[in-house]
Amino acid sequence: MNDPDIASITAWTVERGLAGDGEIALLHGFCERCAAAGLPVTRAIAIIDTLHPVYEGRVFYWSGDRPLDTPMSQYEPNSGGDGEPGWLTSPFYQMFNSGEGEMRRRLHLGETADFAVLEDLRQEGQTDWFAMVQRFDKATAIGEMDCFMSRWTTAQPGGFSDADITALRRLVPTLGLAIKSASLARVAQSLVEAYLGRDPGRRVLKGKVSRGAAERINAVIWFSDLQGYTALTERIGSDEIIPLLNDYAEIVITSVHAAGGDVLKLMADGVLAIFTAGDPAAACAAALAAEAGMRRKHDELNDRRAAAGRPVSSIYLGLHIGDVFYGNIGSKDRLDFTVVGQAVNEASRIASMCRSVDREVLLSSAFREFLPEPEQDRLVSVGRYALRGVSRPEELFTIDPERRG
Repeated sequence: MNDPDIASITAWTVERGLAGDGEIALLHGFCERCAAAGLPVTRAIAIIDTLHPVYEGRVFYWSGDRPLDTPMSQYEPNSGGDGEPGWLTSPFYQMFNSGEGEMRRRLHLGETADFAVLEDLRQEGQTDWFAMVQRFDKATAIGEMDCFMSRWTTAQPGGFSDADITALRRLVPTLGLAIKSASLARVAQSLVEAYLGRDPGRRVLKGKVSRGAAERINAVIWFSDLQGYTALTERIGSDEIIPLLNDYAEIVITSVHAAGGDVLKLMADGVLAIFTAGDPAAACAAALAAEAGMRRKHDELNDRRAAAGRPVSSIYLGLHIGDVFYGNIGSKDRLDFTVVGQAVNEASRIASMCRSVDREVLLSSAFREFLPEPEQDRLVSVGRYALRGVSRPEELFTIDPERRG
């Protein structure tokens, strides 16, 4: 590989990194161009940590000598997890902790005793193994994303030449920078969606960040919380509270998302979500589908928790539909992307009435009116009630337990 080839591949990597190509496209395009220019790379792996509620990082694969099982995998935190034994015995663990920037093992010369993976690669026909770690400055690290790691192998007889290693040293840092850029964009997306909600997160990333910027929308408002949560926390150990909240939040959030809704806020045991659609009837139907899915998961969860001797609870839910303002609310230093308006207040009051009338779900008369007749027939009135902060009494409905789907 000559200098013009190295310059061309570097320019391509910078161009595609700036254009926003994903990590897989960057690695594959980079390797294909290196191979075409005469660098005898047969397999490559790129690794970068991330900032995600579940996964610690991602691994990207390229192979020029056999089909890939997958171009990418994600790994959970290594400390105490299933992946810890493999990580502790890996070459990258040694490099990461020793401060080494490079490691090379000439497989064709039998340099495989240090790590089991090296012998596996030698038996698969690889002749040389070269790994690099590009470390980020501590001030720019985000979470565990503090370096870019890569591994390069060849099946060329005699392994990599000195010129091949020099070319990799010149080229790989640019690839690392491009993959870091793509990963940072992914971190931003995953964080705003995890902490703001899927739709609010997308809106914020598209630039809807101005204080007071809100639009009027028609939406189904979902308010749910746990029955007797305050009393329950007084009876159970403090180490049980977070697992309990996580278990019940999981079934609510996954049910809302599966039905096309967006979770906007978690308030201890409470969840605020919305369902929007061009047709209000479709939004109401989606909310009922989420409620049905949540109840099924709720029963399964309570069975599992009870069998394990852990405390269980029930979920109260209020559903309403109306016009709300949807957008950024707060101060210049702290904003919240949420919904506000009288319909939100009414939904909260309806949910709180579940305790008074001993029903797990209550729906407003406005919500009921948008349902088709077969769905309306499944609802039964529980009476008219004065809701705090609402000028007129509201007739509330619940789902007939004998007519649940």
